Amino acid sequence: MAHAFIADRMVTPQGTRRAALLLEDGAEGLIRAVCEVGDLPADARVTDFGERALLPGLVDTHVHINQPGRTHWEGFATATRAAAAGGYTTLVDMPLNCLPETATVAALEAKRKAAAGQCLVDWAAWGGAVADNQADLLPLARAGVLGFKCFLIYPGCDGFTMIDREQLERALPAIAESGLPLLVHAELAGPIDAALATLRDRDWRKYATYLASRPDEAELEAIRLMIRLCRQYAFRLHIVHLSTARALRELQAARGEGLPITVETCPHYLHFAAEEIDDGATLLKCAPPIRGRGNREALWQGLTRTDGGGVIDLVATDHSPCPPEMKRLEEGRFDLAWGGIASLSVALPVVWTDAARRGFALGDLARWMSLAPAALAGLGARVGALEAGREANFVVFDPEAEFAVTPERLHYRHAISAYMGETLKGVVEATYLRGEAVYRAGGFDSEARGRELRLC
Repeated sequence: MAHAFIADRMVTPQGTRRAALLLEDGAEGLIRAVCEVGDLPADARVTDFGERALLPGLVDTHVHINQPGRTHWEGFATATRAAAAGGYTTLVDMPLNCLPETATVAALEAKRKAAAGQCLVDWAAWGGAVADNQADLLPLARAGVLGFKCFLIYPGCDGFTMIDREQLERALPAIAESGLPLLVHAELAGPIDAALATLRDRDWRKYATYLASRPDEAELEAIRLMIRLCRQYAFRLHIVHLSTARALRELQAARGEGLPITVETCPHYLHFAAEEIDDGATLLKCAPPIRGRGNREALWQGLTRTDGGGVIDLVATDHSPCPPEMKRLEEGRFDLAWGGIASLSVALPVVWTDAARRGFALGDLARWMSLAPAALAGLGARVGALEAGREANFVVFDPEAEFAVTPERLHYRHAISAYMGETLKGVVEATYLRGEAVYRAGGFDSEARGRELRLC
């Protein structure tokens, strides 16, 4: 017997309307059709969500799960619980912070072993492009990573080495041959070192000191370098966690040339502003840093729109948790605290709270947080939209409801949050993976249904 899910606001690439999501008989959680309610088979088993919105399951292409090796920071079990509570059905794990780092096929296999039987939602892996692993890149591609991540600056973990221009140019032919994207942490050390030389006697409890230590120029110079290399080597370039709006014009011009460049920003850059960050508030430390109000508004203007405008394709969390002591909350020193903001369980309402007041619609949310990241990861034929033939991954979302962020709502390993105490708009009521509820009304499925998604 077919199963159908009805909602007054079914969010599809063609628009938002009252519709029914019909699952394929005998198929494993595939969508047979998105149709009018009156066109459902007479014997269909129906679940009607009424006025709630049905969004496609969210896809987060920037998550630090940290297992194996640093499961005391975060692990597959806790990260995927937080993801399910936040409406995410697919996570793509970054290759650093785990031990060993995912820069070889052997390390990838160790990660697969660690994930087995742990995941409430689906996951996939990015491979690492580091200083000396050029010979590992094509084997990693053949083994099933979805692309590669590199740092142009020290990443904070010794085992995942930054890559300089010479090393990068040795890696780019293999990356181009793979056809997979290169995700770049776009900051260069030169402008940061120059800024730090002027800040030796400053108070590192002040957010203004930390902000001055990571100037816009560090991002701008890195992005210009990557645009030049993209033009020369014809590889797919993705800029992760863009924080400076000053890069938007040059990125738009590069795309106008036809260069294969995509861009992401993060909820924290769209929500917070430097002027509002208290001294000592190290929960808000991240790199690149949260910049000023005007910059925040320019990032909102830079997001892609239904009319085809905009240059920022997607919003990814950069969920980067750590044990509370690493945030140095008592000292409040930004130079000593770990940089990273955890947000998997609240990212959807954070973005919706700010998007709704700026006049964006649920369809924009679905494009930024599901359709576009699925395309980046090469998973667009399977996930990312409510359409026939894709997996029945979806979120039951109440866009009008509000809630306060409390530790009980976080679900990742350490219940600390830059958003703690805020009132947000939009409540995830349930998350479905291949037509089965993995999260509903605050409770979780007892079965770990998540799988690894591979391109080969």
